[in-house]
Order: sequence, then structure tokens, then C-alpha cells
Amino acid sequence: MHQGLRRALTSISVLGQKTPNVTEHYTLGRELGEGKFGTTYLCTEISTGCQYACKSILKTKFVNMQDIEDVRREIQIMHYLSGQKNIVTIKDAYEDEEAVHIVMELCEGGELYDRITKATCSEQKAAELMRIIVGIIENCHSLGVMHRDLKPENFLLQDKDDDLSIKVIDFGLSVFFKPGEVFTEVVGSPYYIAPEVLQKHYGPEADIWTAGVILYVLLSGTPPFWADTQRGVYDKVLDGHFDLESEQWHRISDSAKDLIRKMLCPCPSERLKAHDVLKHPWMCHNGVATDQTLDATVSCLNKLSATNKLKKLAQVIAEHLSEQEIVRLREMLEAMDTENGGVITLDELKEGLRGCCSVFKQTEINGLMEAADIDNTTSINWEEFIAAAVLLREIEHKEHLMPAFTYFNKDGSGYITVEKLQKPCVEQNMGNTFLEAIILEVNQNNDGQTNYPEFGTMMQSNNSELGWQTMESSMNVPLREAPQVY
Repeated sequence: MHQGLRRALTSISVLGQKTPNVTEHYTLGRELGEGKFGTTYLCTEISTGCQYACKSILKTKFVNMQDIEDVRREIQIMHYLSGQKNIVTIKDAYEDEEAVHIVMELCEGGELYDRITKATCSEQKAAELMRIIVGIIENCHSLGVMHRDLKPENFLLQDKDDDLSIKVIDFGLSVFFKPGEVFTEVVGSPYYIAPEVLQKHYGPEADIWTAGVILYVLLSGTPPFWADTQRGVYDKVLDGHFDLESEQWHRISDSAKDLIRKMLCPCPSERLKAHDVLKHPWMCHNGVATDQTLDATVSCLNKLSATNKLKKLAQVIAEHLSEQEIVRLREMLEAMDTENGGVITLDELKEGLRGCCSVFKQTEINGLMEAADIDNTTSINWEEFIAAAVLLREIEHKEHLMPAFTYFNKDGSGYITVEKLQKPCVEQNMGNTFLEAIILEVNQNNDGQTNYPEFGTMMQSNNSELGWQTMESSMNVPLREAPQVY
């Protein structure tokens, strides 16, 4: 059933029309980055020799129609915004049996985040960057587009020699909106998500909150809402309290702190609009932002950037490895740590992956390191790294069991029955084959009902034909509803 659903989804035309094969016009080169649905490659146009970026979205990653609609909307929004200042320009889109390929301009300067960590930081520099970022938001909002996933990693530099040649990328979660329209889908990235998004009642004001978080990070090197767990981060976001009084903020101007408070106002209607942010005294050209060097901030940004990259690497590894392989990797890394200091290098991690994980070829291991943009000599705490990988696996299986169970158990009886499954399946336009497979899976003991422990056992079973991801996505209780934090 699971394979049948995937085959059905991959047979659907995403673009709605036949296109040439992307390789007829472009030569695909090295990998530039990897995301949830696919990989971005350097590509060269055969007719001109010009270089672009090609985002290849694998159809095998689609688990429901929403994923297909998201890709369609992403391409539509990119075409709609094409030519706008500081927004990555789409060149064309192609589709074959395996993937959708979005060809867009190449941003050779890399991530804005990386440039910041290697440069001298001051309030004036941060204000320059924020004028561009908030200007992008103002432009998108004036055109009726809400990005919904702004974060430092989604801003690239078009020119490696120009710190202000910023382009915003990744419109995979973006939507068109009308004035007064309310959105309820919980999407976004950890640490940057607005409280009203978590409360499932929001509009474009959420992008301003996200920009306020970015400003906070640029001036302090740390996120304003920090915790070790997803729930902890969300609780702090909903609480709305953030630090502007500790020692690191003593060197920051009162005007900068005033702007942060007004951008991170918990009430969306009282939060500054994009044009108001741009008029704030701290944001103005030749305004009150100071030119004092913020060395401590750069140091913190470096640590935050390294942490994000290691999390990204841990997530990729967690997605590819079984529990048994993670255990074997842990044993190998422990053996490598001959001084028992709890620290190894990325080279040693690569060696561990080669030794215990048949799923990775040598080229794939090198690709992981390049995609995460981590130097091979970087030292990591291997125990924390393995713990993160294990936890990421656990999150996917356990974090959303209760929301999924509650979705079916709408009457609060504590049991899921065949009848309770039928209506949601009809609502989600699922065929009889899919419905029968779910019912067979749930009702294996023939008593007609399933309680929460039985549901959890089923969803976490390695032998479950249904599988957690298919159930979760098809029943519209998606991972998008809970951006991952650990």
C-alpha cells in the first residue's frame, strides 16, 4: 500500500505540461546543498556556458498531494516575484519521471550567515543588512506574498565580494495572501517562528517577528528564545520574554533594543509593519546605529553557525541510518576517542561512517560534509552528536503520535474505530485501497478499536506497512505542524 501510494504520487505531473529533459539544456555539476525533498546542484547552460543553480526535488519524497501543491506554488511564486530586487530569479522549471528541476540564478557568495561570522560586526553593519531584509519583506507583502520561513540560512550573497548583494531563497513554504486573511498551518523554522503561528491564527505580521529574531541574532549571536527541546522553545516563544539586560546587551544602543521590542511584540496588530521598521531611527541611513565593533557577537555567531551545521549533518545521518547503525557508529567513535575527551574531528566521523554504514558511499560521505559546509578538521563532541541523531529519529516517531491519535479520536473516547477512520479518509480524497490498508493495519486483532498504546506500537513498528510518515502526512497531521528542535 505504501509503495502503491508513492507510485501514484510520482505519476502525477507537477508542472501540468510536458517539458524537455533538464539535461538537454544543462550539465549538472557538484552538489551545493541538500534539503528535505531534494538537492541543489551547480549547473551549466550548454548553449551559453552560464552557470546557474538547479534545485532537484525528488518525486519519491512526496507523501501526499499537499507536497505536490507546495512545489507548484513555490514555482508559481518564484515566477511571480522574478525580477524583484534581492529575490532569487527563477530561469525555468523542468520535470521528468524522477524529479522536478528548478533552475535559478546562482548565488556564488554563499550564505549570509557565513559571511557575517567572518566579518567585523557592528550595529551599523547589522542595520545595513536589516534594511535589505526588511525591504524584501515589504516588497513581498506589497505583492501579496508571505515567505513564512525567513532565517539567516535562507539569505545568500550573489557576489562573494559584495556583502550587500543579498538574495532571499527557498519559497517552499511561501503563500499568496489577501488583506485580513488568516492562516492556520504551523510552518517555519525553530527559534524563528512567531507565537501566533504556533497558535494557528496568523498573517504576514509573522514575517516581521522572524525578522526581529534575525536582528536579535545579528546583535547578540544567540536566538532570543532558546531551549534544549522543541516544547521548551515553543513555550518560550509563547511566553514572549527575551533578554535585553544581560552583559552582552550593555554595548547595544537603546534604539536597537527599542526596535527589537517593537518587532518582537507578541500582539501581531501592535507589531511594526515593514515600512514602519524601515522608518525607525536605528534603521535609517546615517541613523543612530553605532559603529562600535561587536567582537563577542561574532564569536557567538560562529558558535551558533557551527551548531546549526552539525545539527544539519546529524539530521541527514539520522534520516539515513538505522538504530543498529547508529549504535555501531557510536561504538566506533568511542574507540577513536583514545584520550576519552569526548571529542573527535570530522575526519574521524567520516572514518566512522565508512566503517559501519554501508548505506553511504565515499562520495556521499564527502557530499554530506560539503553540504553541511563543515571543515574536516572541526572538532565535535561525538557523544552529543550521536545523542542528537538518535533524538531526531525518536522525534519523527514519537513527537506527533498524540496529535495524530487525537485527530482520529475526535469524540474523546480514547479509541480509534473503523468508522472514525472513514470520514477523514473521505475528506482527504483517499481511495478505497488506501482506506482498506489503514483499517487492516489498525484492526489487526479484530476487536474493531485501537487505543493509544496500540496506535503508538503500530506507528513505531518497523514492520508496519502503513508507516508513520504516510499516516501522518496523509491524515494532514504533517511534520510541518511541528518544526524540529532538539
